[in-house]
Amino acid sequence: MLHQLLHSIIQSATGRLSRILATIAMGVAMLLIVLAVQLQANFQSLLNSPANKDSIANFLVIHQSSENLQRSSKGISSQTIEDLRKQDFTESIGIIESSHFKAGIESPSELFPFYTDIAFEAVADSFLDVQPEQWQWNEESRFIPLIVPNLFLDIYNFQFALSQGLPQLSTTAIQQIPLVIKIQSPAGDLRYTGRIVGFSDRIASVLVPQSFMQWANQQFGSSDNNQVSRVVLRTKDPGNPALSNYLKAHGLKTDADKTRFSKYRKIVDIVAGTAGAIGLILMLFALLVFSLFIRITIATSKADIELLLTLGLSPKALSQFLMRKFFPVQLILMGLVLILLSVCQYLISQWLATQQVILPAYPAVLTFACAAAVLLVIFLTNRQSIRNYVHKHVQQ
Repeated sequence: MLHQLLHSIIQSATGRLSRILATIAMGVAMLLIVLAVQLQANFQSLLNSPANKDSIANFLVIHQSSENLQRSSKGISSQTIEDLRKQDFTESIGIIESSHFKAGIESPSELFPFYTDIAFEAVADSFLDVQPEQWQWNEESRFIPLIVPNLFLDIYNFQFALSQGLPQLSTTAIQQIPLVIKIQSPAGDLRYTGRIVGFSDRIASVLVPQSFMQWANQQFGSSDNNQVSRVVLRTKDPGNPALSNYLKAHGLKTDADKTRFSKYRKIVDIVAGTAGAIGLILMLFALLVFSLFIRITIATSKADIELLLTLGLSPKALSQFLMRKFFPVQLILMGLVLILLSVCQYLISQWLATQQVILPAYPAVLTFACAAAVLLVIFLTNRQSIRNYVHKHVQQ
């Protein structure tokens, strides 16, 4: 009966509009805080999830910017390479070795006639995105395997072949065509047989085995031309703003499309940070409103509550009743916020799946942990406020 009377007293002492406004403020604050955490979790999933990892994007071919080339032609210095190797965003670095000898390539077939001067490049096998079975060479071999960019084949098929009346070739067909590779040496031209054995999307140049490149440069290359013009950087996070800032500060460039996430991350950080900050501010105001709400409720009903205390209601029972009166509403409110966030996350993940972008279908564990932490703060704040006001005002 005492609890029924207390419920009636508290219900009449609290205004309906006040309860609604306080509840809305608390709900918005909860939503903004968990939304900020989920935004960061989604962005990390886009960058680091195995389903979204791009073996091409995680390898960046780095070279000097055009502005630096106008001032200097020394390539990338060994000091810059070593400094780049020490950065936190770097997993490993591969040196792209250029050919320092003159070479040409031609077709022996009259049905497919062409000749062009060519420059080769080589890199350690661990930095290649294809590993053909025939990708090896030794000094006794007269066969040189080649890896060419897919882009080269597209240019040939859809530009050069159409303009010159030559047949268009599939990847399978072009790998069957033998090639003659001529290398200029002091003793005359050396002829090797070559063939395309693979296609790369990672490095846009004609690649040969590193063993051949090292041998050929030593045999036919100029000794004073050993500068490094390009390197391959392997990184876990190509969208790391620190990576983009480092390259810009040191006059280095890479494919802008691969580092585009650095711009998006800055935007996400700003949005998430702003949402989190606004959420925290609203949470503080909401806690203040609820504290004032509790104080006004107790002060307004002080005479009635004192009568109930005289009839046998203890201060501890009053505190417990007030906690059961206010905290379950906040608990339900957080539950509704998490349900709304879960539904939105599921619908967004399903839509992004149609765009070949994979996001978790449900909020991250960290989001639920954040929600639990917020509820704990609210619980402790409510309990402390109720204890303070009950012992300060009612017991007096």
